[in-house]
Amino acid sequence: MLDASEGYITEDGRKIGGVVMEMKNITLRFGGVVAIKDISFDIREGEIRAIIGPNGAGKSSMLNVISGFYVPQEGEVWFHGKKRPAMRPYEVARQGIARTFQNIALFEGMSVLDNVMTGRLNFMSAGLLSQSIWRGKAEREEVENREAVEKIIDFLEIQHIRKTPVSRLPYGLKKRVELARALAAEPKLLLLDEPMAGMNVEEKEDMSRFILDVNDEFGTTIALIEHDMGVVMDLSDRVVVMDYGKKIGDGTPEEVRNNQEVIDAYLGVAHD
Repeated sequence: MLDASEGYITEDGRKIGGVVMEMKNITLRFGGVVAIKDISFDIREGEIRAIIGPNGAGKSSMLNVISGFYVPQEGEVWFHGKKRPAMRPYEVARQGIARTFQNIALFEGMSVLDNVMTGRLNFMSAGLLSQSIWRGKAEREEVENREAVEKIIDFLEIQHIRKTPVSRLPYGLKKRVELARALAAEPKLLLLDEPMAGMNVEEKEDMSRFILDVNDEFGTTIALIEHDMGVVMDLSDRVVVMDYGKKIGDGTPEEVRNNQEVIDAYLGVAHD
């Protein structure tokens, strides 16, 4: 084991680095409803960090805080050692944070290729005139970003549907296209909101393989929400567990699996 400030070594020998993001005493309210109550945890460089809990636990709200979509009323979000102020979505994206959504958010009338290209917008700066005549900088940007997108399409094995309108794709492939679009942004931190939701066993196996490959080959730090406990235990390096907006567990999959409070929450044991 490494010193906590440096990181740690996983059971399969991967070296996990220092803290990338730290949530400090986060509390989030919607009117009189407390969605998150005084939760703290960190995400370390190169790890797969899962956030789990029963329905209504506050997981998606926490992911929205991490992504900058929600600003908590109390607590602080630290990213790469600096306190993060309230930010617009494009500013968060420029920090190197990308995400997928629980409900697929793609442009249904556009092709797979065009959808994935939208993930490269932060890498394009050519002006309107240059784009309209497609010469000079606009042409160079298009070629360079198209090459980057084609590599991601190959990586996720969706070459055969690259020109297909997204509206014609089955659910599992749409999920993969959304992952491709997020990867096109070259994120340092990738947030996945229930990437396996609605998938059959074969599709889950494929998505699990791609998530592991993204983490391994690109070195991307991943934080994910997932209800399939088998997937969580197989993929994750560390797991934080939420219930009724509170943190009830945090540790390795094995530690969380044996946590009585976590067991009670998932088995529906009555709360005092």
